[in-house]
Amino acid sequence: MIRAAIIGLGTWGQHLVRSVQGQSELIRFTAFATRTPAKARDFAAAHGLREIASYEAALADPGIDAVVLATPHRQHTGQIIAAAAAGKHVFTEKPLGVSAEEAQRAAQACAEAGVTLGVGYNWRYQPALLAIRGMIEDGSLGRVLHLEGNFCGPSAYRFPEGHWRHDRAEAPAGGMTGRGVHVVDAMLYLAGPIEQVTAQSFRLVQGFGMDDTTSMLLRFASGATGTLATIIATAETWRMQVFGSKAWVSVGDVEHLTTWDLTICRIDPDNITAKQRPEVISFPRTSTERAELEHFARQAQARAPLAEPGGDAVHNVEVLEAIMASIRSQGPVRI
Repeated sequence: MIRAAIIGLGTWGQHLVRSVQGQSELIRFTAFATRTPAKARDFAAAHGLREIASYEAALADPGIDAVVLATPHRQHTGQIIAAAAAGKHVFTEKPLGVSAEEAQRAAQACAEAGVTLGVGYNWRYQPALLAIRGMIEDGSLGRVLHLEGNFCGPSAYRFPEGHWRHDRAEAPAGGMTGRGVHVVDAMLYLAGPIEQVTAQSFRLVQGFGMDDTTSMLLRFASGATGTLATIIATAETWRMQVFGSKAWVSVGDVEHLTTWDLTICRIDPDNITAKQRPEVISFPRTSTERAELEHFARQAQARAPLAEPGGDAVHNVEVLEAIMASIRSQGPVRI
């Protein structure tokens, strides 16, 4: 059993605790540290968490095996490096950093210390996404030609002026750090590295805060193309569609913290002009947050790597950095 401290016990930190507490034989939250402990004490008491005065105190506590970070984006690098120096395994919410250099440095620190680093890209634990990956590997989807994704919602309206999520340094490229990086990670999982991006981003609705309308063109090293949008001043929606030379597949709905259905539409090779009706496949209900934390715990117990230097979590930040550069230059940026 990995004994973990949750660092940051706001809405998402509480969600992570609920996903495993009393339900997992691999990981249990035993302690918490947060900027406003008074707001979290009732929740902590209900879930058996003891209060720790600071992050540094958590790292010094011999009763804690791992720290789980639900903290602002720019704090991740320093907190991860400090955890590695203290010999603590560390799971951080995405993104791994807001610059590629920071992300690589954090991953390298964990690799050199021999501690496990996990990053909260929970979409990878969706049965539907695993099924798409299987179709790519067994050839039934054909060659991957194009991927389309969006992850949208009213995030810009959720936080008041002055909140850290409206800080452009914390949330560059509009909804990318909060939402879009999930789609990028899913695309990397399915289609491999991205070698070029062209992006545009604007604040069209409110007179303060981060951009609300961001869109991108992508070119993958494999030759596939892609598009991505994250609009954070609209109603909730998300979708990803993958076009292969033998079929297309899609996932998407309003709620993403649930078990997705998968829609598949295939070409009939004996009658390619016939318009085939899509089929919908459902999967047994799963908690992707519990799955990702348990995977992290297994790796930590084995002192085995998860997110590594030069891996997808680092490359995702390289893509984010290129998106920001493209927005500034108003042109394509190679990675």
